[in-house]
Amino acid sequence: MRSDGSGALAAPAGARVVAGLEPDPAARVAIVASRYHADIVQPLVDGAFAELAEAGIGPERVTLCPVPGAFELPVAARGFATSGYAAVICLGCVIQGETPHFTFVCAEAARGCTLVALETGVPVAFGVITALTHEQAVARAGGAVGNKGNEAAAAAIELSGVLRAIPAT
Repeated sequence: MRSDGSGALAAPAGARVVAGLEPDPAARVAIVASRYHADIVQPLVDGAFAELAEAGIGPERVTLCPVPGAFELPVAARGFATSGYAAVICLGCVIQGETPHFTFVCAEAARGCTLVALETGVPVAFGVITALTHEQAVARAGGAVGNKGNEAAAAAIELSGVLRAIPAT
């Protein structure tokens, strides 16, 4: 089950619309995944691999890079984004505790991944679950609310195709 991100958009007659190219089966994709809350993150990793395979990008084209936690995702993502990878998928889980630590980790992980994408021009998908409870996280890691790993991989693939199509328009 996917969140509401699959809708179509239309433009008035005469407007140019950039349509993303099909996924490049020769593309190298990195999955950078937090080991913290591994019970939640592993289904995200599995979902990302499944989504990539469905798009024709086999496991031999994918590099998995475990990192300690969500805060470390952007640094590793930058390493892949500057090394010829077509896309980077960042996966993790942060569950709110009793201190403001949750807020800082979530905000800086998101900001860092955004900065890597903006600085390198390489799609960096943010598939980090930010939940108030363990149950909410499970629901977003292949449970009732879907799998954010699948969704992040789909977004990375699509944006990679859009960026490849922009010069042709």
